[in-house]
Amino acid sequence: MLALNYKTILSVALPMMVTGFIQSIVLLTDASMIARYSTHAFDAVGNAGLMYVTLYMCLAGMADGAQIIIARRIGQDKPEKIGQVFGSTFWVLACLAFGLFIVLYFLMPETIRTYSAQKEIAHLQGIYIEQRSFALFFAMITLSIQAFFLAEGKSWVVLVTALLTASSNALLDYLLIFGEFGFPELGIKGAAMASTIADVIGMLSMCCFLLLSAERKKYNLLKFFKFDLGSVKELLRVGSPLMLQGFSALATWTLFFTWLEQKGTFDLTVSQNIRSIYFLAFVPIWGFAGTTKTYISQYLGAQKMELIPVIQRKIQLLTMVFMLCTFHGAILYPEAMIRMVNPAEAYVAKSADILRLIAFSIMLFGFISVYFQTIHGSGNTLHSMLIEFFTVGVYSIFCFLFIKVWALDIYWIWTVEYIYFGVLGVISITYLRTTNWQNKQV
Repeated sequence: MLALNYKTILSVALPMMVTGFIQSIVLLTDASMIARYSTHAFDAVGNAGLMYVTLYMCLAGMADGAQIIIARRIGQDKPEKIGQVFGSTFWVLACLAFGLFIVLYFLMPETIRTYSAQKEIAHLQGIYIEQRSFALFFAMITLSIQAFFLAEGKSWVVLVTALLTASSNALLDYLLIFGEFGFPELGIKGAAMASTIADVIGMLSMCCFLLLSAERKKYNLLKFFKFDLGSVKELLRVGSPLMLQGFSALATWTLFFTWLEQKGTFDLTVSQNIRSIYFLAFVPIWGFAGTTKTYISQYLGAQKMELIPVIQRKIQLLTMVFMLCTFHGAILYPEAMIRMVNPAEAYVAKSADILRLIAFSIMLFGFISVYFQTIHGSGNTLHSMLIEFFTVGVYSIFCFLFIKVWALDIYWIWTVEYIYFGVLGVISITYLRTTNWQNKQV
């Protein structure tokens, strides 16, 4: 079981944070390259990329469920159960990836064309999605193995994989978008192909780590590489709510950007600038989110409930410190951050004003996310799903009012972020203080 001190917490969280930082830099690089290729392509990649990530979150949510279960078995000292969970995770994610691919490849391109107000952007989104959809098959393998290593506390494996994925993605972007060094100039299609090929490289590296690891033999992981009904039911019970809440959160954001696209290209481009930088703020949040789930699950499995508040306080402190390190630019020099993504002066001033406005909302989220992740780690994923559903419901209502009914300026539209994070925090804290959440059996 993981020790409860800052050194051990950071040893788990730092690789995940570096991984998140690398992925954020890749997103910034992608956005910067495609923005210099075409503004329409920049807008299309932003919206189409959100659609891909929305469906990807279904896989990630189920993998989070597997991480929670495996971490709980480690805390309970039941190594014989871990292989069954791992094998079942692979087959569940494989079936899920196939279904999501059907939706993304065959249905989404035409669906986008029916509701989009900008037909050129809609056409480019379809091109991107058709290429990007194949990455779901590689992602499901990567996520299955990643869930195991994160539950074990070996987050450095995820870091190395992210480094390989990110570096190859940046290089392939440059070659395939602009057609350098004899490669064809593919534009937005090249951006999608680069990301998909990079996902293949990441998957292969994760497979190598698994095959060479001592844990593969220790837990007989491949021996149980079969469909086990009991483990599948357990995974679906814990992972399905996480899958649905991850999907709903990203689907709501996708809807937000769809309404902005219908409002006008200026507001959409400004918001895509914000979205590209937004993920830097989530670097420590993502890193400590995975750490929180692992710690909470392990300590509940070991019946050490009295240490949960200590875990929360330590992780909250570290989250806020690292958020100031990664996202201080949103307050101090937002114009420079925007120009890294999109140098077009027409969008810089408005984008910078919005970035400074929402910076404190993300600080708020960094603090309250530890409470929400505590609910995840305890295994009360059905309740966390209901909390998420209520929060995105409130968020969607205000998005509709701000964009469709009141037609506010894009600056004021982005204040919905305070509504989302505020509601999520209030409900999460109330739940932890008024229920017997720590008695959940996983």
